[in-house]
Formats: sequence, structure tokens, C-alpha cells
Amino acid sequence: MNLQTQIPLKSQQHNQIDYNSKVFLLGSCFSENISEKFNYFKFQSTVNPFGILFHPLAIEHLITRAINKDYYSEDDLYFYNEQWFCLDAHSKLNKTSKDELLSVLNSQIDETLDNLVNASHVIITLGTSWVYRHIESDKVVANCHKLPQKQFLKELGSVDTITESLQAIIALVKSVNPEVSFLFTVSPVRHIKDGFVENTQSKAHLITAIHNVVEPRNSLYYFPSYEIMMDELRDYRFYNADMLHPNEVAIDYIWGKFKTVWLLADALQTLDKIAAIQAKKAHRPFNSNSEAHQKFLSKLQLEMEDVCAKFPHISF
Repeated sequence: MNLQTQIPLKSQQHNQIDYNSKVFLLGSCFSENISEKFNYFKFQSTVNPFGILFHPLAIEHLITRAINKDYYSEDDLYFYNEQWFCLDAHSKLNKTSKDELLSVLNSQIDETLDNLVNASHVIITLGTSWVYRHIESDKVVANCHKLPQKQFLKELGSVDTITESLQAIIALVKSVNPEVSFLFTVSPVRHIKDGFVENTQSKAHLITAIHNVVEPRNSLYYFPSYEIMMDELRDYRFYNADMLHPNEVAIDYIWGKFKTVWLLADALQTLDKIAAIQAKKAHRPFNSNSEAHQKFLSKLQLEMEDVCAKFPHISF
């Protein structure tokens, strides 16, 4: 008896990821979850230089500024609750010093451009179609930074608007990196603060817009993170205590699906070696001075050196 419906998945036949790939992840907190897996298993990856970005317009704006080297100035900064911030960036970049914030923002512009130019794969996870427009500047923002609600207008991005934004993202990145592969996915995190019906509508707009641009022949792909969570993991035991965010079991499950589709067979073998090394590194001996433990450490050192010799970018 099968007590679970399964999303049919096949191993990707082209442009798979291996340990020579350079992966650049942008988008919602689910991008951060998957990035943690890439980091743990020692892939070459970077995630969200400007912090979490929930909607496509924010990602498009960041990519546009990066490719145009449109650096930030004091006019782009705001001061509230004793901190300087930028409406294009997540609050984790906030600083008490205006000059320090400008320095961080502009260094992240350079980092973003470098990643876009050199990436083999850009993975974009979209979280919501809802956006907030700053009334004073008439600009859609990436983050409201807990400013008073009256300073913003809330809008639902239409399917056409999101499609055009994704098309712009693709064209911009391919203008500096023609060979890059794009992988789009939708965050399984539900934005219930928008409302239950409103969240469903928001996700529907994202999914429809993504499928308007996905074309494997042009290296534009979709991975069904949202569908796996909603269907295969259709139980609250796969959620955190807030009943909105996937828990570690769910993230591990989706990562397991992702790697069977997107990682080359050789990369999977290396991943298994690194997983074993990471587990051994986390081992805590009863007696760290014992002969047995010293032999264990010597063998572990050889295993790490073997991996690092094949992949010089890896360090433990």
C-alpha cells in the first residue's frame, strides 16, 4: 500500500551541477535553505548578497543595478530606529553608520556582478507576487524595514508583470553570461499574513509566470519544490512550529529530490564522500588522546586531502 502520492521526477539530461559548477542562488528564504545544503557539501555557491528577496521585481532591480554598475549613493539610504538601511536590501545589511552601509551595498553590487558573470547556474526561488510600493519614491521595494504601513501601497503583481520581469532577468544575465542555465522554483513557504486566498493567488501568479518563460531548450528550467511540499509532504509534521515554514525533515526531503534530478552521478559520489567526512568531523571522542582516536584523525586527514586534491576550491 502506497500512502503517499509522488511527483514524477526524472534525472536532468543536460546542464547538471557538479563540483566544477558555480551556483548563484537568489530569492526567498528557501534559497537560503538550499544554499546551506550546497555549502555543507562543499559546492561552489553564493546566495543572496543583498539578503532575502521575496519577489521577482526586487531580484530584477538588483540584477539591473549590478550589471549596470549602478552604485548606491546617500540619496538611496534611509534612517529609522537608529539604523541606516536601503529599501532594496534585507535588514541584515542594516548599519548604524551611513558610510559603512554604503560601502557594504556597493561591495555587494560588485559581488553580484561577479557571480552573474561567472555562474554556471542561477537558481531563483520566488516567494510572493505581493509587492509594496514606497509612496514617497514611487518605487517597489525589496523590504519595508518595519517603516509605518502608511508609507506603502500594497499591490499584487499580475502574471504579465511577473513574466516580463523574469524575461528581463534572463535577458540581462545572458547579456553578460550567455551560457548560464536558469533554474526557477517557487518557495513552499506560505505567506499567510497576506491572507489564505491571497497567498494561493500569489503563488498561482508566480507559477504561471515561470511556466511562461521556462524552456529547457534555452537552458531555462523549473524544479517543483512547491509541489513536492504541497503534495508529497502534505502533513503538518513536516512544518516548523509556525505551521508555515518547512522543517529540517522537509528540507532534507526536497534536497534529496533535487540532487537526484540536478546533480551529476560523479558529483553524487563526491557528495557521499564529503558527507562521511563531515560526519566524522562532528564526532566527539570519549578520549581525544587515545591511540585509536589519533589513528581516526590521521585517516580522516587523508580522506580530506584526497578530496581537496581533486577539487582545490574545497577546504575543511
